[in-house]
Amino acid sequence: MSVGVSIDVGRVEEIPIGEGRTFAVDGTQVAVFRLRDGSLRAIDAICPHRGGPLADGLTDDCVVVCPLHGHTFDMSTGSETSGADLSVRSYPVEVVDGAVRVTF
Repeated sequence: MSVGVSIDVGRVEEIPIGEGRTFAVDGTQVAVFRLRDGSLRAIDAICPHRGGPLADGLTDDCVVVCPLHGHTFDMSTGSETSGADLSVRSYPVEVVDGAVRVTF
């Protein structure tokens, strides 16, 4: 997949407020979260620590907690917030005519 390409991954109504969903795009799994304020964030779907499904993690403000071992990631930057040497990629995301569009 080319860098800078934008792809519609699903519909915004597929993602309940306060939750995340995983979408597979060209071999890449992306977790898209719909925050309580209605805004969206997109990050890699797999925790780099032990492969936990980040879309299943608890969210608060702009962070997600991996459901397997509790690593917490800032969904805007992809950085692990407790100082562990872990990070995930964050992606620009927007809604266009109800479609969730992620830029890779």
